[in-house]
Amino acid sequence: MGQRFIDLVAAKNPGFKHSSLSLSASVHILARSRRASDAQALILRMVRKSGVSRVEVVDSLVSTYQGCGSNPFVFDLLIRTYVQARKLREAVEAFRLLKSRGICVPLNACNSLLGGLVKVEWVDLAWEVYGDVVGFGLELNVYTLNIMVNALCKNRKIEDAKLYISEMEEKGIFPDIVTYNTLINAYCCEGLLEEAFDLKNSLSTKGLQSCLSTYNAIVNGLCKNGKYGKAKEVLNEMLQIGISPDCTTYNPLLVECCRKDNLSDAQGIFDEILHRGLVPDLVSYSSIIGLFSRNGHLDKALSYFKSLKGVGLVPDNVIYTVLIGGFCKYGMMSEALKMRDEMVDQGCLMDIVTYNTILNGLCKERMLSDADQLFNEMLERGIYPDFCTFTTLIHGYSKHKNMNKALSLFSSMIQRNLKPDVVTYNTLIDGFCKEGDMEKADELWGDMISRRIFPNHITYNILINGFCSQCHVLEAFKLWDEMVGKGIEPNIVTCNIVIKGYCRSGDVAKAYEFLKKMTSEGVVPDIITYNSVIHGFIKKDNMDKALYLVHKMENQGLLPDVITYNTILEGFCREGRMQEANLVYNKMIEQGVNPDRSTFISLINGHVSQDNMKEAFRFHDEMLQRGFVPDDKF
Repeated sequence: MGQRFIDLVAAKNPGFKHSSLSLSASVHILARSRRASDAQALILRMVRKSGVSRVEVVDSLVSTYQGCGSNPFVFDLLIRTYVQARKLREAVEAFRLLKSRGICVPLNACNSLLGGLVKVEWVDLAWEVYGDVVGFGLELNVYTLNIMVNALCKNRKIEDAKLYISEMEEKGIFPDIVTYNTLINAYCCEGLLEEAFDLKNSLSTKGLQSCLSTYNAIVNGLCKNGKYGKAKEVLNEMLQIGISPDCTTYNPLLVECCRKDNLSDAQGIFDEILHRGLVPDLVSYSSIIGLFSRNGHLDKALSYFKSLKGVGLVPDNVIYTVLIGGFCKYGMMSEALKMRDEMVDQGCLMDIVTYNTILNGLCKERMLSDADQLFNEMLERGIYPDFCTFTTLIHGYSKHKNMNKALSLFSSMIQRNLKPDVVTYNTLIDGFCKEGDMEKADELWGDMISRRIFPNHITYNILINGFCSQCHVLEAFKLWDEMVGKGIEPNIVTCNIVIKGYCRSGDVAKAYEFLKKMTSEGVVPDIITYNSVIHGFIKKDNMDKALYLVHKMENQGLLPDVITYNTILEGFCREGRMQEANLVYNKMIEQGVNPDRSTFISLINGHVSQDNMKEAFRFHDEMLQRGFVPDDKF
């Protein structure tokens, strides 16, 4: 009759609003009538009703409990409804209120609450609730054991988990395969693979058998610890004993292949997933699409993208962003923006990662007005730019010599309480150095240090290069000394900068002395070092010294490159020594070094200056054959 009355009220009075008491009475009657889903729907209305406290909900259910002849299952439903609605703090409060009212919550509901708390990693609160459950005197079960073992393992307390299992065994509650799988997974996460294998191999002595979850944990652990070969062996073992792998088995193997950019193995694993009749999931597809995208095989990536849609999966913003990133990396911005449009049309919201990916592509392609427009779109849509956003834009504008805009973005970054790092400062300082504005570069250096962001070897190299480019070698050496004083060892890049600075200021003798000094101090010169000094001597018309350095370089195992040959050629041609110039050109070809446009221009101009038009036109024709366009100004 009570059930009929509830149904009648609902049918005849659509606008009728229950009080907490009438809702509670209805819940009890529905629970008695075994209409659990209807009872839970009313509880959900109670817990979501605005202005109703947990105290009111609990007290209304408790006060109508006896009169409606209900049972404790109602309180089980209450706690589980809170957990399913992801209202975990409210669930704990309701649990404690019931305890204070003398109501013993059924163990299933307690396990549901404990499991929910551990799942969101509120482990300390889970242990407090566990203490209350034990205090009730409830008889715990293996589900409780597994939840709390998982809690300990999540906190990386494996030894405590083993001790807890022993304590529970003394109380007659024995672990099952889920318990041991949790421990095996914890060992794998900690890189304790030997312990994981020992536990797996001991399962038979405990009357248990390894299952799919056991092997999945092992395969995942091996892959995450870089033991791909061993993981493949475990996969073969699974197949031999008749355990069929699933997508969760294959995904770690696929992810590891993709991480190593192993295209053939990754494609092989993906094909095996299909061959076994399994449907790849979003993890499988995002991994393989990412692999082909970042390696420039965008047609292949798009093929997998179409396949994903074909099996009924809906691409998420991660997959769209991966594809967009591939297009951006290879300068295919129109395709990237088309993919962005499709993403939005499909209802996928662009997040900060997607925006940053596109911004980076636009900046690389010098599409700065588009980048500025996209940045404004971000702000309009309420997406807050992060450190990466500002650093990307600052780098883009600095690289393309718009330092005013770069500084404006830097100021906005500071105003938003986003702390710049040494890379941000390096970018700005480099931009001003390239503009020759050493005063502003020095000011930024001071600002960086005032914020306790300390320069690294790249910062020093940038500023030393800036001073050397302005022929201020003394200021450069002051920074050199400061750098050494702070324990930052100059590297070959630093040395090359100084040598270039000496040569640019016309002091090739000091550049040569510095070359000998750096070699004596154990810094091995490279091709750039030699090319700079060789060029310096040729500018001073000292061909003998330049050729001596070429021979020295070759003796040290450094083969001349096109810049070396062009430098020597230019020197001979300027002096009218065309026979030697032709010999250098022939040697260049013999060594497999391809001439460039500068090579031919030097040779043509050299022969023209000697009135040898036949040779000049011969090189002119060869230049055309190699695909270079002459400027015809000789």
